[in-house]
Amino acid sequence: MTTAALGSAGTWTTAAQAQAATAGKPVILVLGDSLSAEYGLKRGEGWVPLLEKRLAQQKIAATVVNASISGDTSSGGRARFPALLTQHKPNYVVLELGANDALRGLPLANTEDNLLQITKAAQAAGAKVLIVGIQVPPNYGADYTRRFEAVFSKVASTTRAALVPFLLKGVADAPDALSLFQADRIHPTAVAQPQLLDNVWPELRKLLPK
Repeated sequence: MTTAALGSAGTWTTAAQAQAATAGKPVILVLGDSLSAEYGLKRGEGWVPLLEKRLAQQKIAATVVNASISGDTSSGGRARFPALLTQHKPNYVVLELGANDALRGLPLANTEDNLLQITKAAQAAGAKVLIVGIQVPPNYGADYTRRFEAVFSKVASTTRAALVPFLLKGVADAPDALSLFQADRIHPTAVAQPQLLDNVWPELRKLLPK
């Protein structure tokens, strides 16, 4: 199984390579940030490459396109998405954006609108959408933490998209959480990546052909 993806420097594979990778197979497009772009990891260690391996193990024919970029915000993803739709024509979109919006203190209404418009655009193009939520640490304050978490469930409810409430469940809230994060205490280590996949997989599998 071949992955058509952004390189570490954000360089696209050629159009011919992308077409060859996706020919005859359903396309799963992952639109995310550093949590999906293997930040600080060796290539192949992140949850998205692990997804590709799981699909192969379960003999599910699909091509994974990882269009995640470290540092990306929901507005950045929204700006990039039309071109991604045109290029890859995904059957499934895994939308993992919003963490950097919180880190930058961007208005929650903007985050919600961006995720909503990306989801609607994907669905209008015939793709099924899985929204992957994230949560912020308690130091953001109880009110902000609650409202930020609600953004993902609200967009999923409004669009009837599938939802993973918390990508880092079992990692950020684990008893040994610090050992599962890189030195920046933001990005999970390679050891934690299978848990991230296990969080995404049940909901994604429901969308895929039986």
